[in-house]
Amino acid sequence: MCTFTLENDVKQISYEDSLCILRGYFGYASCAVLDYSFLLQSIYRYITVVYPFRLFWQSAKFQALLICSTWIFSYASPSAFIFTNSVIYNVDNQICQLSLRLSFPIIYVLCCVYMIPVSLIMFIYIKLVRYVKEMNRHVTPVNVLTRAEKELRMVQRTVIIITILLTLGIPYTIIVFISFFTNPPKYHFRITFIFVDVSLVLVMIALFKFTDPLRTSLMRRVNGRTNRVVATIT
Repeated sequence: MCTFTLENDVKQISYEDSLCILRGYFGYASCAVLDYSFLLQSIYRYITVVYPFRLFWQSAKFQALLICSTWIFSYASPSAFIFTNSVIYNVDNQICQLSLRLSFPIIYVLCCVYMIPVSLIMFIYIKLVRYVKEMNRHVTPVNVLTRAEKELRMVQRTVIIITILLTLGIPYTIIVFISFFTNPPKYHFRITFIFVDVSLVLVMIALFKFTDPLRTSLMRRVNGRTNRVVATIT
């Protein structure tokens, strides 16, 4: 999407191409997939702690069913906007998006893509914190308590990632709120997508930091190449 905008700016093209609306659709769908993937991770952590003996809920088949359901919902929910001409081409920002104004499509997208998954993640985190604290007050086997605390840390990391996305998404939220009462700034999408791109970079860094096997594997490869270079020089 950014590449398309940059290309149109360089070539001074001020009209939409045949794939513009499709890119807008995939933009909303991709955001939904990202947020609901974090929600699925939180649900899985919650199940393993609170319902450790419900093995079917932890099985690969059940998790695959949840993943398929969220992907279908994520890609189906914005599809109605394509057929109702709600996604329009914004000449100033060189992008196809929903028109920013007080309307059902905007409220619907905000609820489905952001508010519902984020609210459920925060709810699961609070419930899990209370559950682990309750376990500390009672006599609980050490291995069970240790596993619960480990899963709580994993959900906490998900909350940190969501917080990064929400914090850097504040400019977009402010502009959407402004659009309910007056016209937003001329280059509002360009401004907000700067913060969106920064948030995605920070999320990738956070995922690298939190994913120990990935970090260990990458550092091993980097150190191995460094050692080979040093050996070659010497």
